[in-house]
Amino acid sequence: MSASRVTVAAGASLLACSIACSAASSRPVIRITGSDTMVNLVQAWAENYKDLRPTVSVQVAGGGSGVGIAGLVDGTLDIAAASREMKGDERQRASVRNGVEPKEFTVALDALAVYIHKDNPLDVLSIEELAEIYGERGGIVKWSQLGVRNFACAADQIIRVGRQNSSGTYAYFRDVVLGGMREYKMGSIDQSGSKDVVALISRTPCAIGYSGIAFVTAGVKTLKLSARKGQPSVTPSPATVIDRSYPIARPLYLYTAREPTGQVKAFLDWVLAPEGQQVVRDLGFVPVPGLDRQ
Repeated sequence: MSASRVTVAAGASLLACSIACSAASSRPVIRITGSDTMVNLVQAWAENYKDLRPTVSVQVAGGGSGVGIAGLVDGTLDIAAASREMKGDERQRASVRNGVEPKEFTVALDALAVYIHKDNPLDVLSIEELAEIYGERGGIVKWSQLGVRNFACAADQIIRVGRQNSSGTYAYFRDVVLGGMREYKMGSIDQSGSKDVVALISRTPCAIGYSGIAFVTAGVKTLKLSARKGQPSVTPSPATVIDRSYPIARPLYLYTAREPTGQVKAFLDWVLAPEGQQVVRDLGFVPVPGLDRQ
């Protein structure tokens, strides 16, 4: 091939690359980071939305609610996913740093389930007992103290499984179960993801842990909970989440730094529409009442 033909061919390749790269760089991108409880749900939203809007790229990452909210405050994200409410000091930092007022969207409901190994005979637990298992100075350390003989756990010692402190689930459990003024007891085995908590409990007959209801597997079972010992206990389910009879039901949120516009608004509108809420149901969470029937 002559030098002139090589030059022409190379020029054509560069032109084609330039056009393709320019198109790729102009493709709208929505960046979402945050709650590990919600990461599978947000990823499912992203995949379904791609079928509807193939030119929009929705990029999803976990890391915990705190990580997502910090990214939103710093201006590096479009949307933060959180399994807890944004705190007052986080809103203040967003205002001071970027002059913005974050907007909150309730996008799903969840039952924070308490999991044990499938062979554990325990069925019911009270919030008071749960606090004595997990809270500092808590006195419940053995399964026999709960009135059961856990034959699969020869040591009788309760192994506490929890979440890392950047997790919204960690914060929600502490505030609701431990009462906000009480901290966690040292010595728990803390996991980085909701799925990891359940997987560890399924392999550990002595373990107990907390995670979203959507992560239940055949190797574990969820406990009925009562507000106080001796009061009626409630199974985590869509019905008990909606009527709030389950004592640790919670909303799940998406946050934007300001009133959403453009592609971010279009995505959120779809999430809050029946199609997006159907994804919530398909993933094992609970749709926001009314949104799935608009």
